[in-house]
Amino acid sequence: MAEEKKDNKKGTLSPLANVVLMKPRVTEKAYAVNALNQYVFQIAPRATKTEVRRAVEEAYGVSVVSVNIVKLPEKRRVFGKVVGRRNPIKKAIVKLKTGDSIALFKAGI
Repeated sequence: MAEEKKDNKKGTLSPLANVVLMKPRVTEKAYAVNALNQYVFQIAPRATKTEVRRAVEEAYGVSVVSVNIVKLPEKRRVFGKVVGRRNPIKKAIVKLKTGDSIALFKAGI
């Protein structure tokens, strides 16, 4: 019997995706762009568009049309007398080919 290539198990990602994709951004705005076939991920600070494209294609088995990256700066937070900061983040907005989708972002999950 020939061995078949096994698909990624649910919840497991390729080694590249584990380094580049930190977590999906689950916000109202992220769900709003899902209607446009776009998905938002928080990514590693040094990740590039090419790395993000390859990581999403390997991890989810979809075709990526474009990748836009946004850097959000750190922000000052005040908790009573204590002044702190929110860490800066880098996020990627990934547009998929028509017909492709990522099940992770379906409503109710």
